[in-house]
Amino acid sequence: MSTILKQLIKEVSKCQLCAEHLPHGINPVIQIDRKARILIAGQAPGRIVHETGIPFDDASGNRLREWMGVSREEFYDPKQIAILPMGFCYPGTGKSGDLAPRPECAPAWREKLLEQLPNLELTIVMGQYAQKYHFKEKHTSVTELVKSWRDYWPDKIPLPHPSPRNNIWLKKNPWFEDEVLPSLQTTIQKLLQPS
Repeated sequence: MSTILKQLIKEVSKCQLCAEHLPHGINPVIQIDRKARILIAGQAPGRIVHETGIPFDDASGNRLREWMGVSREEFYDPKQIAILPMGFCYPGTGKSGDLAPRPECAPAWREKLLEQLPNLELTIVMGQYAQKYHFKEKHTSVTELVKSWRDYWPDKIPLPHPSPRNNIWLKKNPWFEDEVLPSLQTTIQKLLQPS
């Protein structure tokens, strides 16, 4: 790991930018190594992830690993897969689920950390905040963006959030599991490096 990346990780772990706005306190959750060829760009950690400090250590993570066709061991190997949400800390819960990622986080850290990932070949982008950042074009909905996945393939792929809250979306859009996931899994298997 480079000195620059080590320093950035240290700075992220001590970040206080939005401390006063986080009802559950600060606990930045990221996974990064310069060797990673796959990046997962999501929203922000949920309550369980905040408590464990392990990214996607919840029902959403189980579904995401299934979608990707990877084991927990592969998923949690930072030399294989980097995980950088738009907000590194749990923002708390609102009326209809978790609150949006804090707006201070991405401008402060995102580009600096992305610069430390020179080997990226695939970025998996989930949720409206990450999609707005990584796909500059205007889309009217997540469905429209995910349907246009081939426009960005094989460098980036937009996915719906793997949350159980999206079960209805998955039932309404069976093409997603039939068309998108096989291509995603095949590419991921090619990108995973032997340990």
